[in-house]
Amino acid sequence: MLDAAGASWEDVSAAIARGLVAVLPVGAVEQHGAHLPLLTDTVMATGVARRIAEGCDGLLLPALAYGDAWTTEGWAGTLSLSPETLRRSVEDIGRGLMRMGVRGLVTVNGHFGNREPISLAARALSEAGFPVLHLDYPRLEALAAELMDSKPAGPGFYHADEVETSMMLALAPESVRMDRAQPEYPEFPELFGSEPMKLSAFNTSGVFGDPRPASAEKGEAMIAGIAAESLRLISLWRGKHGI
Repeated sequence: MLDAAGASWEDVSAAIARGLVAVLPVGAVEQHGAHLPLLTDTVMATGVARRIAEGCDGLLLPALAYGDAWTTEGWAGTLSLSPETLRRSVEDIGRGLMRMGVRGLVTVNGHFGNREPISLAARALSEAGFPVLHLDYPRLEALAAELMDSKPAGPGFYHADEVETSMMLALAPESVRMDRAQPEYPEFPELFGSEPMKLSAFNTSGVFGDPRPASAEKGEAMIAGIAAESLRLISLWRGKHGI
């Protein structure tokens, strides 16, 4: 693996000559309750992306720290990009990688709101002849059901809960304030998911679920499971595109 954040242009040139693919973490700057930092999604995406890059001998790119976090703008600290800005940012990075001779791009998304912009960027890059595999923590739900003691606030909905708190305890324990961790299980409006809706309309703390049973051990198991499934998918993708 080559970490681009500390590499020289000569290091990158030599790595490209080996035929590697790039791995791009995409996170967000948004509230995660009183016990987790604003950069939670970026820290998690970077940690998972590093594990993936190590496993596939990839070029680990610096994270896109900002994402489409419109739904959490009701809380202080959240800073959101428009979907169009995020899409074009991923596209621009992909086109730069293609120009340098990188064989393909794997995006590791740590925030739900980023999914559509990344998918559209991947489509545009694919049409330009540059393979992109966009990953959204594969096997997350199955791993959460297996490893966590608390129930999610909603189907497939994990935010500032036991899952994310555990992953942060594994990746950046110094940033977690468990003394502030409190549960909240809001009632989701019937139209949630069918119309644009900010989460602060029905949640007060910014927590969805119960973070209190979290542990670094659970977080490490989550990261390892997500990385293993990601590497399996990357192997299939590379085989399909001959990279």
